[in-house]
Amino acid sequence: MNFIQIKESCLYLSDLDLAEDFYQGILEMPVISKVPGRHIFFRCGTSVLLCFLPEITKNETTLPPHYAKGKQHIAFEVNKADYLKVKSNLLQKGIIITHEQEWKGGLKSFYFEDPFGHVLEIVPKGIWE
Repeated sequence: MNFIQIKESCLYLSDLDLAEDFYQGILEMPVISKVPGRHIFFRCGTSVLLCFLPEITKNETTLPPHYAKGKQHIAFEVNKADYLKVKSNLLQKGIIITHEQEWKGGLKSFYFEDPFGHVLEIVPKGIWE
C-alpha cells in the first residue's frame, strides 16, 4: 500500500460551540461542516479535523460507531520559517505552552491544550524526515 497522508483526524469533545471558538477563533481553521448536536469539521491544510460529540457517534447506526475518552493528541505542522511566529501568535492569544521539546537536528516542537484538555502540538516541517 502506498498511502499519501492521513486525510482526517478526530477529536471527541463535549461542546461544539466551544470547539468552534477555539479551532476557528484561535487556531484560525475554517469550518467546513457543522451539524448541531453531532459534529463540527475544520479544514487544516490539506487535511480535515473532525470533532464529534462521542455520546452521539458511539451509538451510530448508519456509520460505524466510534468514540474516545481521555487526552487525545494531534500535531499540526507549520513551515520551519513560521514556527516562532505561530508560537508568538498563540502566546499573544493567551495560549499556555505546556512543554517545548528539542528533537534531532535541533528542531523543536511545542505543546498546549485545547479547552477540552486534548494535547496539541506544533511541529516544524521536516521533523519526521
